[in-house]
Amino acid sequence: MDEFSEVFDVVEARGQVTGAFAARGRWVARSFGRTPLKLTVMVRGRARLSADGLDAPVHLDEGDVAIANGRSWLELEGGSGDGPIREIEPEITDLTDGLRDAAPDCDLVVGGRVLFNRAGEDLLLQALPPVGHVRASATEAPRLRTIVGQLVDEVSAARPGSGFAVRQYAQLLLLEVLRAYIGQAPLPPGRLRVLTDIRLRPAVSRMHADPARFWKLEELAHAAAMSRTTFTERFRAAAGVPPLAYLNSWRMLLAQRALRDNDARIGTIATSLGYTSESAFSTAFKRETGESPLRYRARLRDNPSTT
Repeated sequence: MDEFSEVFDVVEARGQVTGAFAARGRWVARSFGRTPLKLTVMVRGRARLSADGLDAPVHLDEGDVAIANGRSWLELEGGSGDGPIREIEPEITDLTDGLRDAAPDCDLVVGGRVLFNRAGEDLLLQALPPVGHVRASATEAPRLRTIVGQLVDEVSAARPGSGFAVRQYAQLLLLEVLRAYIGQAPLPPGRLRVLTDIRLRPAVSRMHADPARFWKLEELAHAAAMSRTTFTERFRAAAGVPPLAYLNSWRMLLAQRALRDNDARIGTIATSLGYTSESAFSTAFKRETGESPLRYRARLRDNPSTT
């Protein structure tokens, strides 16, 4: 598994379709409530997306996708003509409503959200702007358009198993949106940026492949074909933290997954991540998460939604 896929799995990032509509004439759709990440897919037509924190609307063309990061309200306005503006409720119970028999001249919009656990904030929320705009002209756009087409087909057709298919296409949609965004916009320092830095990839791959090893800076710098100083400076610029701090953070993410997904003893988890004792691991874990490993596991089992 490549490092990006591994991190994607650890933070449990998943896309979810929450609404879809087709509209003719002038229309507006509004959404309120602070969902961490919302997706707006302009399948057909054009629209203007406004949100709190934006100085000017984002203009979405056909095939474009917008990622809203922690916005408390969104407004999408589109269509043309002289008639009254139609108010649309995008988050409808039956996603097939309005799509199955949509005329070719209707605007078509699919909305969704991205769910993840607390660890996902470092990967996604810190790496994305208030509203990210992925244009249909992006390098990854052909695959993105294919996935969107398949997603809309499943949503509108409502065939047996369509619920499962929609979830899978939503996952792929999220992945392609992130790939496209990475390819067209500079990323701030963080986990997502360091995972996409080609020069640092050999060192990052080694840390991910063997997190329990006592890595030395010289070994990691040699793997990246850099001097220790150059490697450390480049890594800090990309990740926002030094290499060994990144490694410790990655160990803690793996520890959280292990505590969440299996019944392994705390000492076993500590050993698998390179800690010489259970107490050393527990101290590091509490420093990272604010609670002991046992308390963390108990809390998740009492209330799984708190992940």
